[in-house]
Amino acid sequence: MLTSLKTSYTDTRAADLAWALGREPLPALAVLDLELSGAKLQLRLLGASHQVLLEEEGRTCSETVACMPGSSTPLPLGVSKRVGGWEYEFAARVETLSDGSFAGRAQELLALVADHPHGLAGTFPGSPHAFTAMLAQRHEGQVRWRTWHAYPQEGQLVVTRTRIGARMPAAL
Repeated sequence: MLTSLKTSYTDTRAADLAWALGREPLPALAVLDLELSGAKLQLRLLGASHQVLLEEEGRTCSETVACMPGSSTPLPLGVSKRVGGWEYEFAARVETLSDGSFAGRAQELLALVADHPHGLAGTFPGSPHAFTAMLAQRHEGQVRWRTWHAYPQEGQLVVTRTRIGARMPAAL
């Protein structure tokens, strides 16, 4: 699902993003409710980026990646921890692209997410390449989502990947 968000950027630089677990639901500009094999997942686009709410078998998890006033937790490169009996893994990276590469990558990602049944993307006013996009799936008993936060004025794309669920057995 692709939507035009009726707000200006709250987080105007990739460096402004912070990460948090366990926050209460924040006001959302767009929401996509999903049912993934018994897991209820809510993808939420915020004026300040994204929030994901997960509920399964009476357990819950909330992930927020956004510009959060007063937050002292910057966006980590990686996190691995137990959350409500689940194994939670988060990874983030920042891609810096040329203007031409950025525009092409933005179009490619928006096309991927816009028509996907488990995808939500929102474009911000002022630039067709200013967007936040999210894509979720269930794979091998785990719920996974990827997000992209675009900052065309900096030529930066923040990419996150999250996986939560039962611990995967080690490959032999």
